[in-house]
Amino acid sequence: MSPIIDLDSVTFVREGHRILGPITWSVFPNQRWVILGPNGSGKSTLIRIASLVEHPSTGDLTVLGNKLGRVDIRPLRAKIGLSAASLADRLRPQLTASQIVQCGRYGALEPWWNTYTVEDRKRSDELLTDVGLPHHATRTFQTLSSGERQRVLVARSLMPDPAALILDEPTAGLDIGGREALVSTLDNLGQIGHPSWVLVTHQVEDIPTSTTHCLLLTPAGHAISGPILDVLTAENLTTVFGIRLTLQQINQRWTARSW
Repeated sequence: MSPIIDLDSVTFVREGHRILGPITWSVFPNQRWVILGPNGSGKSTLIRIASLVEHPSTGDLTVLGNKLGRVDIRPLRAKIGLSAASLADRLRPQLTASQIVQCGRYGALEPWWNTYTVEDRKRSDELLTDVGLPHHATRTFQTLSSGERQRVLVARSLMPDPAALILDEPTAGLDIGGREALVSTLDNLGQIGHPSWVLVTHQVEDIPTSTTHCLLLTPAGHAISGPILDVLTAENLTTVFGIRLTLQQINQRWTARSW
């Protein structure tokens, strides 16, 4: 089985400062990853590289068997869905949830930029159902809660049928109810045949029970990665965050505390 995303000794340097790497990391079909790390560890840079928004300074990036630098990356970008909370501020509040999801087919911000079919509208309704919002298609974005908006953005990123979905801190700013609804949504997506996903977060409490793998980024921009039960340990968290931490799992959900 070939990886969807494959980074080989990737680094990223800006203004003479190494922000990330070297990192070797692969995402395979049916894997569900969580990326954890302190502020400044390079999480955002890593996902921008993985989603083909940034180019690595050194090393090789391969997406679906296509090595960066040898192919046109524009059609490949649609194969890696990116859902970021910051997108919510760029969307017109009067758009409906259905319109926002449909626009995801072309990565557009406005529905009048492209033409959509009956099949597109049907698919957007199906995706809204998949993320737990079956009756929200005609609701405008401005009438949705923060948690509902994040789930609409997840549905939007699934519209072009990507091979993998990257979620950049989707629980940021959500209350407990909104966080739990979103975590439940990700668990459901893992069960009904949707693509592999990569969740970027600061909190172990945000990790869905269906997560299979974990990548920890150190302050130096290096990575510890592998099956979640091997990587997500109190010892590794203590090393990564620089504070003595205990780690507990209750009903397959994680919690971490200092001691």
